[in-house]
Amino acid sequence: MAFLNIEGRSVAYRLLGAEANPLVVLAHPLGMSQAVWDDVLPVLLTRYRVLTWDLPGHGASQAWGDGPITPAELAKEAIALADHAGAGRFHFVGTSIGGVVGQQLISEHGERLLSAALTNTGAVIGTSELWTTRAERVRREGLAAMSGEIVPRWFAPACFDAEPALKAGWCTQMGRGDDESYALLCEMLGRDTFTGKLSGKGVKVQLFGGSEDLATPPATLEALAAECDGAPLEVLEGVGHVPSVEAPSRFAEKLLAVMAVDLGDVGAEGVDYSTGLATRKQVLGEEHVARSTHNANSLDTPFQQMITRLAWGELWSNDDLTRRERSMITTGILAALGREELTLHLKTAQRIGLSEAELRQVLMHVAIYAGVPAANHAFALAKELGWGSGESSA
Repeated sequence: MAFLNIEGRSVAYRLLGAEANPLVVLAHPLGMSQAVWDDVLPVLLTRYRVLTWDLPGHGASQAWGDGPITPAELAKEAIALADHAGAGRFHFVGTSIGGVVGQQLISEHGERLLSAALTNTGAVIGTSELWTTRAERVRREGLAAMSGEIVPRWFAPACFDAEPALKAGWCTQMGRGDDESYALLCEMLGRDTFTGKLSGKGVKVQLFGGSEDLATPPATLEALAAECDGAPLEVLEGVGHVPSVEAPSRFAEKLLAVMAVDLGDVGAEGVDYSTGLATRKQVLGEEHVARSTHNANSLDTPFQQMITRLAWGELWSNDDLTRRERSMITTGILAALGREELTLHLKTAQRIGLSEAELRQVLMHVAIYAGVPAANHAFALAKELGWGSGESSA
């Protein structure tokens, strides 16, 4: 876990995965913490860089200071964290109040979003009276005292039957939160709604609900879908309010489908230049792409455009293989052929997060199937670029 100072307040976050992968930002529900995403991380990290954070007064984030909390302030945190990660655009996934953060991003910062998956949330959640009453009770009784009645509303009964310790665990987590920050967030939910604010924003939106969700039942998601120009809604059977905890494998696979780049009919239409360019910048780094573009002239500009569409659009933007797998394939082919682009892709393999052991195996395959001299050259070049350490068991 790391910390970032945002407008004088310490915010706890995690930034995981290779910088060459697209970024997805995950926002957790009220009363919980970024730990809700733990069980979906192994699936997401195969293809994405992942950023999670704790809301004010939750988890390890500092409590809120003076004044009300607004969706705009929470969205500002998400953007500050994405900027810190170096991502101009990113995917967003938010559950419950995390989905409210997503709605603010859609409403005011849609140009930053590659997609938004909003789960178990609504343009309006509950009533103003409900949230005012809860805020008053939290200030009077404290989160630890109230957790026993709130936590059971998050999960389908079958989930508690399968994991009896789940209730006590999340009651403990909730009880450690800051009472005043929680109360301020309750007041925000009762005060700030998104009715009439989400139409025509041009953002790819997918909604998920839970058939057993008491806090934001499917009808609440249906109303949100209407606000989002008829965004698709899928209700997960047997799931309550927190799909990342209750059905992590199923939910993670659905998120991968939402975030996948839609290349259309590649055989008939190819892939547009902008898609290839975005992928090329993510994988190779913006500085390299800017340098290549700057160095191009009338002779090779059409060539640069072609490889951007074909290599980076049709191949590297395709989700049938992970970028890690494509890096190993590309590095092996270039090493076998002795091409000068090997230097670039050995650097790319570092950005993608290829391990030393994985690179070693790629080059060992080159030695067996393409010849020892080719592999020897590739090993030497890799060492020049910083691969390997000074230690050897030979």
